[in-house]
Amino acid sequence: MDMTEKVETAYGAEQIQVLDGLEHIRKRPGMYISSTDEKGLHHLVSEVVDNSIDEALAGYCDRVDVTINADGSCTVVDNGRGIPTEIHPKEGISTVEVVFTKVNAGGKFGGDSGYKVSSGLHGVGVKAVNALSEWLEAEVYQNGHVYRQVYNRGVPQRPLAIVGDTDRTGTKVTFFPDAEIFETIAFRYDILKIRLKELAFLNKGLTINLTDLRGETPKQDSFCYEGGIRELVEELNRGQQTLFETPLYFEDRDGTTVCEIALQYNEGYSEVIYSYANNVNTIDGGTHVEGLKLALTKVINDAGRKLNVLKESDKLTGEDVREGITAVVSVKLENAQFESQTKDKLNNSFIRPFVSKAVAEKFGTYLEEHPSEARELVLRCITAQKARDAARNARELTRRKGILETTTLPGKLADCSDKRPELCEIYIVEGDSAGGTAKQGRDRRFQAILPLRGKILNVEKVRLNRVLENAEIKAMITAFGCGILDDFDESKLRYDRIISMTDADVDGAHIRILLLTFLFRYMRPLIEHGHVYSAMPPLYKASVKGKEDVYLYSEEEKTAYDAENNNKVEYQRYKGLGEMSTEQLWDTTMNPATRTLIKVSMKDAMEADKMFSILMGESPALRRQFIEENATLVTDLDI
Repeated sequence: MDMTEKVETAYGAEQIQVLDGLEHIRKRPGMYISSTDEKGLHHLVSEVVDNSIDEALAGYCDRVDVTINADGSCTVVDNGRGIPTEIHPKEGISTVEVVFTKVNAGGKFGGDSGYKVSSGLHGVGVKAVNALSEWLEAEVYQNGHVYRQVYNRGVPQRPLAIVGDTDRTGTKVTFFPDAEIFETIAFRYDILKIRLKELAFLNKGLTINLTDLRGETPKQDSFCYEGGIRELVEELNRGQQTLFETPLYFEDRDGTTVCEIALQYNEGYSEVIYSYANNVNTIDGGTHVEGLKLALTKVINDAGRKLNVLKESDKLTGEDVREGITAVVSVKLENAQFESQTKDKLNNSFIRPFVSKAVAEKFGTYLEEHPSEARELVLRCITAQKARDAARNARELTRRKGILETTTLPGKLADCSDKRPELCEIYIVEGDSAGGTAKQGRDRRFQAILPLRGKILNVEKVRLNRVLENAEIKAMITAFGCGILDDFDESKLRYDRIISMTDADVDGAHIRILLLTFLFRYMRPLIEHGHVYSAMPPLYKASVKGKEDVYLYSEEEKTAYDAENNNKVEYQRYKGLGEMSTEQLWDTTMNPATRTLIKVSMKDAMEADKMFSILMGESPALRRQFIEENATLVTDLDI
């Protein structure tokens, strides 16, 4: 929604409704923020920022500032109207206090609310933030005054009070997460940066600033995209050969319902569609994505027939017309209905024809007005169809030969004795040497080892038939047991945890990203559902006379250990897993009681997708730029 277009509805105390049903948020934080780990911690910031975004959607705010303060607290300030400050007619306390202390108190219930379109329920989110913070300070700039109220673990310390004068409007919230609740209370700049940048793309013209004051030198980023999601598609396709010179952008609205679509085709073979409803990333799609797909298939088939490239009897399928597409569909609507509490899939049925009609009309018109580009697009889709037929034949051949459904496990696999998948894990190890050490050092009951010989195929650059010819990939498909792509069946997965265990060097990192690229493209649910991990082998064994040996996992740990021991340390640098004894590998990397595993998450799927394209795609110039920009981060390079 354009930032200048205001929703003309009242926004005062009477628009803040209070619903019954108080919950003990501090006792059950997972009901409100999903978890108390790092993900839940950063969700607190999102909840506060979402309220500012809702002011932007209503047309009253064009700037949001997020600051990680030196003391570890976080401040979010906007230039919207400010939370209403007058006494609430039903509660008898200030409306600010209602919003921060009454569960299900919000300005988004009912048709005559303060907001027509919102990403959350105003009051539920900030109430949870308040309850789960050691302290929170709310400031409202309104009516020429500065109002302030302070809370400790959700309890107001005094009533809302005027503490100064101002000519600005807006809301400022500062909070310090409660260490009694969260596993960590240290905000990560990179996680906040990804989400805030995404929000700036989704709300064109809105400026979002992020600042980190914790270090000696402040970090800062500012995001504002006048082109909105068109610029997002442009960034996702950076370095790719594209069909349209710039991404196509279509927008349509009907009352308060708005849809925006940006799309562009590239030379790759992947289909990349990101979808949002009221700024929420709907990772499982929904009716807005269905509408986009239906229209793309119809429009491209129609164009092919009009250009006499397709016969009347020929028909391109949805898969054919979406090969190589990068698209973003974003809808804003009242009373968004989601399939679950996590808002992964949009369910409003009227959105399907609404989006489909917008794409059919606007993309159809574009292809009529650009016949040469339309012809090239249809021909590429026909090529994709032929390649897909070849890949389908290859898949059926491999299925007939038993590669995708065989019960004969690969000879190189050292399987575990327990057959209950939920208890088992498999280590993907580079090389026979490390594989041999791992096989000897493992717990045979629940740990399986699959050594890979050399580097697996870069699946970013080839189609399915080539992928299925690769021996190492066939071994993984067979070992995992769950199939790939349309044949994927998670119920047949033989291991709950798939763990990449590679050397702590450049080659190891390369093998790991090749493996993750394969899983990302062909078995994405494994990542989405938390089955994929990276092991963390140590970089050093540190020995000090008279002390027990210590394993160190990063250069920072080595520097800190040096300082503690006045540099009287002997170090053994592990250049490969094969250099470790079986006992050392077990103690440091495989023992569930002492190891460190990093779960590969889809929370930054967009960044991962972009990084896979940069590092594993066809553009050497883009890889060179990435290396030049990040070369200063390398402190220990094995030559």
